[in-house]
Amino acid sequence: MDAQFLVSLTIILVTFALYIGIAIYNTAKQTSDFYVAGRGIPPIFNGMAIGADWMSAASFIGLAGTIMLLGYDGLAYIMGWTGGYLLLTFLLAPQLRKYGRYTVPEFIGDRYNSHTARVIAAICTIIISFTYSIGQLSGSGVVIGRLFEIDAKIGTLIGVVLIAFYSAFGGMKGITWTQVAQYLILIIAYIIPVIFMSLQITGNPAPWLSYGKIVEEMGALDRELGISEYFAPFTNGTKWQFLALMFTLIAGTAGLPHVIVRFYTVSTMKAARWSGAWALLFIGLLYLSAPAYAAFSRFILMTQVAGQKLSELPAWTASWVNTGKLQIADANGDGILQWSELIISNDIVVMATPEIANLGLFVIGLVAAGAMAAALSTAGGLMIAISSSFAHDIYYRVLKPNASEKNRLAVARWSIVIATVLAGLVALNPPGAITQIVAWAFALASGTFFPALLIGVWWKRSNTYGVISGMLAGLGVTLAYIFLAKYGGITILGIIDTGAGVFGATAAILTNVIVSLSTKPPSIKAQEEVLNLRYPEQMTYKDGEVWMD
Repeated sequence: MDAQFLVSLTIILVTFALYIGIAIYNTAKQTSDFYVAGRGIPPIFNGMAIGADWMSAASFIGLAGTIMLLGYDGLAYIMGWTGGYLLLTFLLAPQLRKYGRYTVPEFIGDRYNSHTARVIAAICTIIISFTYSIGQLSGSGVVIGRLFEIDAKIGTLIGVVLIAFYSAFGGMKGITWTQVAQYLILIIAYIIPVIFMSLQITGNPAPWLSYGKIVEEMGALDRELGISEYFAPFTNGTKWQFLALMFTLIAGTAGLPHVIVRFYTVSTMKAARWSGAWALLFIGLLYLSAPAYAAFSRFILMTQVAGQKLSELPAWTASWVNTGKLQIADANGDGILQWSELIISNDIVVMATPEIANLGLFVIGLVAAGAMAAALSTAGGLMIAISSSFAHDIYYRVLKPNASEKNRLAVARWSIVIATVLAGLVALNPPGAITQIVAWAFALASGTFFPALLIGVWWKRSNTYGVISGMLAGLGVTLAYIFLAKYGGITILGIIDTGAGVFGATAAILTNVIVSLSTKPPSIKAQEEVLNLRYPEQMTYKDGEVWMD
């Protein structure tokens, strides 16, 4: 058993003990604790929890590698995933918080006074969150599997047990405070290596300021090697795919049910806005660092690995070749490794950085703990979203409105355990790469919830028939396009499956507007409730009645 394994294991076990301890300390005693943390989370901590909820295994492990391999085209991920937060913070989060419900399906059901709309929204939440959680559990399996040197499938099952325990125990209250701890661990683990890398390569400890110079140097190296330049746009896909992916990620972010529910855990509309502002800052720390990671890693690979004799490659390459994530082939038999003879997996970049920069045992262990924190925090939030959709929106609001508090909590806890186990079983043999599965979840959110919430908050004329037909049309079109693009090879303007949300959202908005205008308008009271959502703290809701403050 080597020293690296013991150090990494110790760091991960200490962080796991911390998460479980926080969950037990903050055990949910009542349903408002379980679903919305008693609405008492301060905005700065809620911003951290949103950041952890948001920065999944795909962001932590995969984003820097995706940018390294795609260059300019990878920026669609950064602009989409951060731009969506601005949309959510200003256009939806404060208004949804003011409505004072527990979940997104509950807002849709009550806004349109329809159990059918509520159930369709709950089913959409379960589909989106389930799809997203497969990617997270698959990511946690990769990290646990590599650390313990066991099969990734067994690693996934270990992640399932841990998530099922702390999500079911603490509910939203336990998960929120767990996510604050997870955010601090993952951001420290992400930023320390890139600062040291910047110091080694440029002599400047601020990677965000120094990596521009390296990108310029890489332009000259690219020209020398005769490969497409790192910052040349649209070399890996069409301009339309870039725009469609960016739109899908922006609209998907603004419609993700497990992220929106975070804004329900604060006390007021103002606190919801501040939560969004803090979240943008905390998320920006990681997303502004990812291009620096990508540039430094590509520079090191181009200068220290490519062009070297195969017998003189750096020591860290051997361990990564053994994992299958780095492939080296001397195709022309000259004993020297060419750039074109390197095949790099996009999830190697962040995980291998401490070894590439020779940062020592502790930092390697810290990065492993950070990757686990990223996967577990997002998976926990997703499981609460699935549980609340079933236990609150379907079981309590539709099937059994007289259920006791104790009964509702039991159903919520069991639905988390069952959902985690089912997602874990699918994650043992996932249907695509982690980033691809995550993109499908965003496409589904942008085709269903984004149009329903945007129109529901900002257009009082939208009615029950409009929202039901809009959600069904958006879901159908998005699923059909993903299926046709991935398996049928049928695309429009070169837009592949990851950009499907643009078609789903268009179909949902047009359907909602046309059907609403073709049918009877909502009641005057319902229209006044929608207008009231736009005015900070002017009126509040008590037992379904509108009261002046």
